Amino acid sequence: LQLNKLEEAANAAHTFFMANPEHMEIQQDIENYKTTAGKVSLIDREAKQHMEDYSAGVRHYDKEEYELAIEFLERALKGYYSEDEDCQIMCEGPQRFEEHEYLEYKAGLYEAIADHYMQVLACKHDCVRELATRSGRISPIENFLPLHYDYLQFAYYRVGDYIKALECARSYLLFHPDDEDVLENAGYYEGLLEGTMDPDTVKPRKEAKTLLRRHKLESHLLQVAAAGLGYTYTEPNYWNRYGARQDEHSVPSSISSELEDGPRLSVAKKPMPKPDRELKEGGPLLYSDVKFVYNSQQLNGTQRVLLDNVISEEQCRELHRVASGIMLAGDGYRGKTSPHTPNERFEGATVLKALKYGYEGRVPLKSARLFYDISEKARRIVESYFMLNSTLYFSYTHLVCRTALSGQQERRNDLSHPIHADNCLLDPEANECWKEPPAYTFRDYSALLYMNADFEGGEFIFTEMDAKTVTASIKPKCGRMISFSSGGENPHGVKAVTKGQRCAVALWFTLDPLYRELERIQADEVIAMLDQEHLGPSEMSINPKDEL
Repeated sequence: LQLNKLEEAANAAHTFFMANPEHMEIQQDIENYKTTAGKVSLIDREAKQHMEDYSAGVRHYDKEEYELAIEFLERALKGYYSEDEDCQIMCEGPQRFEEHEYLEYKAGLYEAIADHYMQVLACKHDCVRELATRSGRISPIENFLPLHYDYLQFAYYRVGDYIKALECARSYLLFHPDDEDVLENAGYYEGLLEGTMDPDTVKPRKEAKTLLRRHKLESHLLQVAAAGLGYTYTEPNYWNRYGARQDEHSVPSSISSELEDGPRLSVAKKPMPKPDRELKEGGPLLYSDVKFVYNSQQLNGTQRVLLDNVISEEQCRELHRVASGIMLAGDGYRGKTSPHTPNERFEGATVLKALKYGYEGRVPLKSARLFYDISEKARRIVESYFMLNSTLYFSYTHLVCRTALSGQQERRNDLSHPIHADNCLLDPEANECWKEPPAYTFRDYSALLYMNADFEGGEFIFTEMDAKTVTASIKPKCGRMISFSSGGENPHGVKAVTKGQRCAVALWFTLDPLYRELERIQADEVIAMLDQEHLGPSEMSINPKDEL
C-alpha cells in the first residue's frame, strides 16, 4: 500500500481474509482497495489449486451445470493425486521427533532408524489431512477425497454417462462400502447398463484403489510399530462421512430426483450427525409476561426463538440510563471504538462494572442490579425453552450500544456486524464453519435482548452458510429477545445502523462449567453480599476488567 501498488495490496488482503474469514477490519480494507483500484477479481496467493478446482466444481454442481462440474472436479482429482505425490516425496527429508529432543536420548543405530522411518511414515500418512486442509486452517474438510467421487457419480448420471457414474460410485464405495444410498445408486446404474454391457467390467478407479491400499498399509505399520516400540498411536478417521457438522451445503446431500423412467433416486444422502445432546425446544417461558413470537421453523432455521416483553418499557429506559453512565467506547472490543465498521462507534460495559459503579455511587445501585437481574432472567428463559438437561452458564455478558457516525452514512454498503457464527469460524467459500481457535468454541447458546427501537437500520439477520442468503430478519425493539444455538447452523449479523443509537444486552452461554465467565462469578459474590445486607467497603474484593 505504501508503494501505491493497490492491486498487490488487494490480493494480499484477500489472501489473508481467505485464511481468516471472520476478520472484520480486513473486509473493509478489501472493499476500499477494490473501490480505489477498480479491481474486481482478487487472487488468493496461498490457494491450493486442487481445492480451487474442487470449490468451482461444487459451485457448478449446485447450479446444475453438470458438464462444467465434471470438468472442474476431474481437474481437482488430477491435482489432488499430483499433490499427494509431492507430499509423499517431501516427507522423505529430515524429520524432527519432538519427544526425543533431549540430552538423555541415546538411541542405538536400529532404534534411530526405526524412529526416523516411523516419522516419515506418519508424515506420509498425514498427507490425506494436509491435502484436505485449506491454507491458514487447522481442520481439514471432512471426507474431502471421497466427496469428489460422490459429486461426480451423480453429475455423470445427469449427463447420461452411466459407465462413468458407476465407476465413480464404486470408487466412492472403496472408502465407504456400507453407504446405503450410494450402494442403491450403483445398483440403479448397473440396471441402466444391462443389455448394453456387463456392469461387472466397470471397476473403481485405479488411483483411488492404490491410494486407499497404501493408506491402509501405512496405518497397519504405524499400529504395529506403536505396539512394538512402546508408544501410543491413535488412527485418525480421515474420511468421516458425518464429521462435526453436515448440512445441505457442505455435501451433495438430500439431493433427490424423480426420474421419468425409473424410481426415485436419492444421491449421497448422509445421515445427520448425532449431536452431543438431544436438540429440543418449546419448553416453558417461566414468566407470564413473556410473549412467544416465532420458533425455529417460523424463523427458517434450527434452535431459534423470538420472544417479546422479556423486559418492560420502564426497565428498558432504566437500563438505558445506567448504560449512559457506565459504558466506555471500545469496551469489550480490545479498546477499538469501531471494531466491526468504521461507520459506527461501539460502547459497552459488563455486569461487574455496573455493580462496581453502583457500589461507588456513580449510578443508582438499583439500576446496576437491574442489569444483573435481567441477564439472569434471560439465562433462565433460554435454558428452559430449549429444554436443556444441564445448567446453562454465562460465558460472556455485555451491554453494548452502536451509534451511527454522522457524515459517514452516504453510499454505505457494509454491515454493522458482518455475518459470523458464535462458536466457529464461518468460511462461506467452503460452506464450512471451522470449530477452532480463535473462535469461542465453548459457546453453546446466544441471546440478544434489545433495549430500544428509535434508530434506523440495525436489523438482526440470519443467513445461510453462504453469508448472503437471508433466512430471517428481525427488527429490534424494547423487550424483544432473539436466542439461538451458537454453531454454524446459525450464521447471523447486523445490518448497518444508519441513524441513531442501537442498544442491547448481548449474552453468550456455555454448558461447560470450565468456561464460566469469571466476572459473572465475581458479580454473583457481590450480589450475595448485597442480599445479606452486610456490605462494607472493606468486604468488597472486586477486580473489574473491561473484557475477558
